[in-house]
Amino acid sequence: MKNSRKMFILIEAILAFMLILVTAAMLRARNGKEPDRIAVILREPDTSQWAAFKYGLRAAAEDAGVEVQIVSAEGQLSAEEEGSMLDREIVDGADAIILQPVPGGGTGELLEMIGSRVPAILVGCPSFGEGQVPAVGPDNGAMGAALAGELQKDCGESFPEKTIGILSETADTKEGQDRENGFVEALRETGKMIAWSVSASGQDEWKELLAAQPAVDIMICLDDSSLVAAGKEAAAGNLHGARVYGIGHSTEAVYYLDMGNVERLVVPDEFNVGYQSLTEVAHRLKNRFYKMKSADISYTVLYRETLFSRENQDLLFTMSQ
Repeated sequence: MKNSRKMFILIEAILAFMLILVTAAMLRARNGKEPDRIAVILREPDTSQWAAFKYGLRAAAEDAGVEVQIVSAEGQLSAEEEGSMLDREIVDGADAIILQPVPGGGTGELLEMIGSRVPAILVGCPSFGEGQVPAVGPDNGAMGAALAGELQKDCGESFPEKTIGILSETADTKEGQDRENGFVEALRETGKMIAWSVSASGQDEWKELLAAQPAVDIMICLDDSSLVAAGKEAAAGNLHGARVYGIGHSTEAVYYLDMGNVERLVVPDEFNVGYQSLTEVAHRLKNRFYKMKSADISYTVLYRETLFSRENQDLLFTMSQ
C-alpha cells in the first residue's frame, strides 16, 4: 500500500515537472517568435499625400507589436496583376494584407479569396465593406456633399450663374464615384448642371487636360492629385480666374489653401485610416475568431482664415510626418 502511494506521488511529480518544461518551452518559443508582418500595398506610397496614413500605420504597429511593410503598386494594376502581387506578398511571408483598391473593380472579390489565407482589409472606401470585405476610410459621399455645401454658402445668390467643372484622378474607382455622386446629389434640388467632368493621372496630364477644357467659374477637385494640379495651375494664372474647391490631405494641398489658390479644403483623417486599418488586422492575427469591422473615418473642412488654429494643429502635424 505504501509502495503504491509512493509510486503515485512519483508519477505526479514527474508529470508536474514535464508540464513545467513544456510551459517554459512554449514561452521561449513565443518570446523568440518574430513579430507578425503586415504588407500595405499602395500606389505612389512615397508622395506626401500618404504621410498621415503611414504615420497612423507606424503608431498602430508600435502599439500592436507587429511589423509593417509598405509595398508600392507600380502604375495602374489590373485585377489579375493585383492578384499576382498579393500572392507574391503572401508567399514572401506576409501575415496580413492592407490594400488600396485599384481602379476598374474586382478588388473586393479578390480579397474575399485572399481572406481564406491571411486577414485582408481595404482602405479608402468603406462602402466596399458592404460585402464580405472589411474596409476603412472616410464617408466619400459625405465629403462630396460637404464641398457642395461650402460652394453654395460662398456663392450665395450668385450661385445659379456659376459654371462648374469636376476633376478626379479616381473617377473609375468606387471612392471617386461616391465623391462625385455625393457632390452632384447635394446640388440636385438647385437644378445646377455640371459643365464637364474629366479624369487624368500625373501632373503633366492634368496641365494639358485643363488647358483643353472650356473656362468655368468653379473647379471641384475630388482627390489630392487633382487638387494639387489645380492649385498649381491657379498659382500660375492658368485657370482664367476659376475658384478651386476640393478634397486633399497632403502638405501641398494645405500650401495652396494657405496661398489663396484653393478656397476650401476637405481633409479626411488619414492618420486614423492607417491606425484603424492596421489595428483591425492586428486584432485578427491575435485572435483567429475576431471578425474585422469596416469603419467610417471623420473629415475636417479647412479654411484659410483659421488654417493654423489650435483645433487644426493635430491634423496638420500628422500630414507633415
